[in-house]
Amino acid sequence: MTVLKLGTRGSDLALTQSRWVAEQLENAKEGVKVELVVIKTRGDRDQNSALNKFAGKGIFTKEIEDALLAGQIDFAVHSLKDLPTTLPDGLALAPPPRREDPRDLLVSSVGLEELSPGAVVGTGSARRREQLRLLRPDLRFEEIRGNVATRVRKWREGLYDATVLACAGVERLGLAEAGLSPGESRPLELEQCLPAPGQGVLGLEIRQGDRTTLSVLSAIACPDAIVSSSAERAFLAELDGGCHIPAGAHAEVRDGSLKLHGFLALGEPLQTARTSLEGRPEEAAELGRQLARELKRMVQVAAR
Repeated sequence: MTVLKLGTRGSDLALTQSRWVAEQLENAKEGVKVELVVIKTRGDRDQNSALNKFAGKGIFTKEIEDALLAGQIDFAVHSLKDLPTTLPDGLALAPPPRREDPRDLLVSSVGLEELSPGAVVGTGSARRREQLRLLRPDLRFEEIRGNVATRVRKWREGLYDATVLACAGVERLGLAEAGLSPGESRPLELEQCLPAPGQGVLGLEIRQGDRTTLSVLSAIACPDAIVSSSAERAFLAELDGGCHIPAGAHAEVRDGSLKLHGFLALGEPLQTARTSLEGRPEEAAELGRQLARELKRMVQVAAR
């Protein structure tokens, strides 16, 4: 019997994701048992400060990574969009499992177009804010913190007219567990709002050189998720941005070709750009970097 300790945050979503990974591994590899180890991060301890007020990166990952480096756990499960593109020395990513719906989800009793003029949208994401502002310049945006159920509760209490979540998180939890009914969850199409790089993908973090754990995790790897996450994280790395930069990207393998779409907002006053590239899947990382460079060029031209 091979026993692996899986480090995870303690939120409902993090536990749901980690239990899913554990189940997939135990089903895919005979003689493997996965034990969950709950670790509280800085982002979990402070539920009041706006995300952009935290210094540095990895506010939802550092304590888990410290435990991984110390050998207290064998691997960690994160939402890939929460992982900085540069990992601490000694750590690496295993190939990811299949991706869930990468889109954003509007939590509202009406659609985006039907929100009243000046409606308040709760979101701490500059990426979501700037893309929604292009669609509805009249909307107002206010910070919101908390897990999925907490954000839904704050919306239901009338603190906001709408809020925005990741489709993948709601799908993994289930509507009832998220506190939603079908008429209150409205996916935003990719043409409206590009997701955070890696959104919907689970990041499986291991120690470099741990071949045993890598071998086990590779049993649930998804080729398309490997390619898309490689392109999107290369895009973000080229921008040298974390979760605070107003940038979105989505990569998808279709008919043997990799299609990559990106959004960027930069400057003062803010300038926005959106464009797409297409190439071979084996060029995923380079395509991501090219997309980032092209968007920066477009923003610079618009600012002149």
